[in-house]
This record gives sequence, structure tokens and C-alpha cells, in this order.
Amino acid sequence: MLVRLLYTSRCAQPHGQELLEAILSRSLQHNPGHGITGVLCYSGDIFMQVLEGGRSEVSALYNHIASDPRHQDVELLSFEEIGERRFAGWTMGQVNLNKVNPSLLLRYSEKPQLNPFNMSGGSALALLEELIATASIVGRSSH
Repeated sequence: MLVRLLYTSRCAQPHGQELLEAILSRSLQHNPGHGITGVLCYSGDIFMQVLEGGRSEVSALYNHIASDPRHQDVELLSFEEIGERRFAGWTMGQVNLNKVNPSLLLRYSEKPQLNPFNMSGGSALALLEELIATASIVGRSSH
């Protein structure tokens, strides 16, 4: 059974870039062996991440993230059973939304900056899909 989980959080550390590198490095080591793929978006101290894989594996990873003291205000945006992956090409792709055209963000949110705390899960997922379509996702591939 495949699932897709989308969550958001804030960085609890003053050096968000260090946390970002730690997350991406851990994802590259951990996710392939557990069949987890996904994308991490970040802007300032806000993270938004989609995880895809088996229900048990994705749930375990989310529970680990939610209890990680480096994350605060962890909020589940969407969780659904899926027939196929949309983010299968990435062990953990990444998007720095500070480098994305603000009009793209404005299409899906109230203001032209990332604030998934004020977005529906559907809008946040649509934003991620558009980022794939515009080749804005870069980084660590599982291939």
C-alpha cells in the first residue's frame, strides 16, 4: 500500500541551512532502503515536505520528524493512499523557494512567499506538482 504524506514545520535552530543539509544527507542515506521518495521545499525557516512510500515506513518517518527537536510547529497537511507515486524520481529532491518566481507562489497562496500553514493540503500539493513541471526541483536523485 502506497501513501503520500505532506507536512510543514519551522526550523527550531537559528542556522536553518545546517538543518537542511542534515535532512538531505539523512534522506539520501535512509530513504532508498525504506522505499521512501519525496521533495523538500524550504524558504527561510519554513519547511514543506512530501513523502511517498509504504504506509508503515512513511508513518514511522513522519513520527520521527514530528518528535525531532530541530523541528517545531510540525503540522500534517495531507495524508492519502495513492495508486502511484508522483515524486518517484527523487530520494529527496529539494527546492529553495527563495529562487522561485514569486508569481508561482502567489498562484497557490495568499502572498508570494511560502507559508504552508495558511494553505490547504491540495494547494500545497499543486504547488509541488507545478515545481516539478517547471523543473524547479533539484538535488539528490535516487537514480
